[in-house]
Amino acid sequence: MTTRVRALIPGILCTAALSVPLLAHAPSGAIFTTVANGSEVNANIYASKDAVYLDGGPGPGAPQTAAGLDDGRYVFQVTDPSGKKLLSTDAARCRQFDVANGIITNVVATGCQHKTGVDVDHGATTVQLMPYLDTPNPGGVYKAWAILAANYKCSLNVVDCGYKPGSNVHGFAPADSKTDNFKVKNTVAQEIDTRFFVDANGNNYLDEGETVLDGAQIIWTDTLGAQNGKSSYYNAGLNVNHEAHIEAPEEGTHRIAIPAQAGCNVGIVDVGGIRQAETGPQEVSVQFPKTTKSLTIFVTVQCVP
Repeated sequence: MTTRVRALIPGILCTAALSVPLLAHAPSGAIFTTVANGSEVNANIYASKDAVYLDGGPGPGAPQTAAGLDDGRYVFQVTDPSGKKLLSTDAARCRQFDVANGIITNVVATGCQHKTGVDVDHGATTVQLMPYLDTPNPGGVYKAWAILAANYKCSLNVVDCGYKPGSNVHGFAPADSKTDNFKVKNTVAQEIDTRFFVDANGNNYLDEGETVLDGAQIIWTDTLGAQNGKSSYYNAGLNVNHEAHIEAPEEGTHRIAIPAQAGCNVGIVDVGGIRQAETGPQEVSVQFPKTTKSLTIFVTVQCVP
């Protein structure tokens, strides 16, 4: 990852916190992109399209006890980050996988199923996303989607059944879907990172030497309304520094839900250095700008006794 930008312009990159309860019916578990053996990839940037695989269950940094995907049969797709352009080129029946005990166990044998690998951490199946077209996004950003087949709106025998914002994104209802963004052949890091800290000196700010918590959880809702869980963790080799990490966020408004959780009694929340009006568990909005430069927006969460 590249150097991160911490000083942001008030009123442009952040919006006020929303005084709403945690989303009560958020889908369980998470999806994330990876390579064939399930190991992590620096900033979710891949050298080629065929290197990108889909994994599911507790994501990077999530504790082993975290809920995995709901068991069942799923359909996946690849789009541009806006969701308007379907990039997957094969019929939906070719893009199916099964989940048991919270992890992907197999692709569905249809004669056109995708290539698979094995996750070195959990023994889960990883699913190659190819074939899909090049993204029209100038930053090289793609969006991977997964939805339970029972909630898929198209016939499994077709590639696409159209696009209607908010309700039918090529057969996927955003509210019922999991998404994750990734990049191909673009080395610019663009991120939203959430940090949870123990405010040892009680001054309401994250200071050098204070404890930053791993395993703390957020729910990320992307610009289309699809959700995915993220957990804070540390990986020096990938420059993930005790953060719940969202890679390659597309331009627009993202929402970060900060729940009440073991180990963190939520207090003050800052978004991009701007103190939010509410304290405690909440959902905040982060406006990510259109940019081709390296940029990180930080959400900082105070944990109080």
